[in-house]
Amino acid sequence: MPRLSDSMEEGTIVRWLVDDGAEVAHGAELAEIETDKATMTFEADAGGRLQRVAGEGDTLPVGDPIAYLLAEGEAAPDAAAAPADAADAPEAAPASAAPPTSTRVKASPLARRVARDLGVDLAGVGGSGPHGRVVRADVEAAAAAASDAAPAAGPSDGAARTDGARGAVEIVEPTGVQRTIARRMSESKATIPDFQVRTEADVTALLALRRELKQAGRGASVNDFVVKACGLALREHPRANGAFVDDRFQLHGRVNVGVAVAGEGTLIVPTIFDADAKPVTQIAAEARELAGKVRDGTIAPPELSGGTFTVSNLGMFGVTSFTAIVNPGQAAILAVGAAVERPAFGDDGQVAVRSLMDLSLSCDHRILYGADAAAFVGRVRELLEAPYALIA
Repeated sequence: MPRLSDSMEEGTIVRWLVDDGAEVAHGAELAEIETDKATMTFEADAGGRLQRVAGEGDTLPVGDPIAYLLAEGEAAPDAAAAPADAADAPEAAPASAAPPTSTRVKASPLARRVARDLGVDLAGVGGSGPHGRVVRADVEAAAAAASDAAPAAGPSDGAARTDGARGAVEIVEPTGVQRTIARRMSESKATIPDFQVRTEADVTALLALRRELKQAGRGASVNDFVVKACGLALREHPRANGAFVDDRFQLHGRVNVGVAVAGEGTLIVPTIFDADAKPVTQIAAEARELAGKVRDGTIAPPELSGGTFTVSNLGMFGVTSFTAIVNPGQAAILAVGAAVERPAFGDDGQVAVRSLMDLSLSCDHRILYGADAAAFVGRVRELLEAPYALIA
C-alpha cells in the first residue's frame, strides 16, 4: 500500500484498473485507492506481470503488499499465492493443509475489518479460504451464529427501544476520509489545550474594493482577502505560523495557508502556498482551481500537504460566528463568519450602517498565549479594514 499523502496510515482499494495477470508498463495506472484525504490513482513504479494480493474493498496499512509486479518466470512469495479475485471466495482448504503454527490468525484485510466492526474474535473463526485463510464470509457466518445463539431481546432491550422510538436505524460505514477526519479531530481535542479569541472586522471598504475588482474582471472572494491578510500577519507573528512538536516550538519558514473546502460528504483542506507573497487575485485564482479539484475528486496529495495555518469560512452559509478545531501540527485556525450590516460608529464618530464580520481564532495554548493571539488576530483585522494593501 503506497503512502499517497503525508498523513496517510492506511488505504482502501476502490477499484483495480488492470486485470490480474496482465502485463503492465512503468507508469501504468493500476488502481484507485481511497486515502485519508481523497481517492487517488496509483501508478506502477516498474513493469511486469501483475499478481494481486488484495481485492477491491480491502483496507490495508501503508507498506502492506497489495500486488506484485513479476518478471518473466518469477513467482510471487507464498503469502501472495492466492489471487485477489479469490481472496474472499469461500473455498475449501486442501485436505493435507496443516493447521497454522503462527499465533496470528490468517485473514484477509477485509475480513479483519468486518470482524472489527461486528465484534468477532478471529481466533475462534474457521477459515474457508486458501490455506485456511479467514475471509469475509467466515466472519459474517460467525457473527450470524453468535446472534442466533444469543437470547432474544425482551421488550425492555435497548435495541428494541431504539427501533421503536427512533424508527429504523441505518448504519453507514464512513469513508476513509471521514474516518481520518474523526480521528484527527479527536486527537486535537484530546491533546491540544486550546482557547479562543474573537474580534470583529469592519469590512465595508473591503466589500467596496471587491466590487471594483469584479467590475475590472479581477474577481476575488472575501475569503481570498482573509487568506492574504492571514499570510501577511503570519509572517509578522512566527509562532502563529508554527506548531508545538516534541516539547519544542517548530517555526515554519514558508507561510502556507490551508483553506477548508466542503466536498461530497467530507471536508478537505487544500493549501495556498506562500500566501504572504501572492497578491489576492492570484490567491483567488488558485483557490478556485483547488476547490474545483476537491469537488470533482482530482485533488493531488502535494496540494493537500504543507499547510502551516488554516482558514475555515462558513459565511457563505449565513453563519455569523463559530469555533473551529485546531488541526494537529498547527498552532491555530481562524473561523470566519458572514459579513452582517449593523449600526456602528464610523471614523467621524457618527453612527452609520457598517458591514461587520466575526473572526474567531482557536489556538494551541502551548505555543500561543492570550497576548500573542490577540496581537495576531488584531493584525488580521487591521489588514482587512485597510484592504488596498492586500491587492499587491
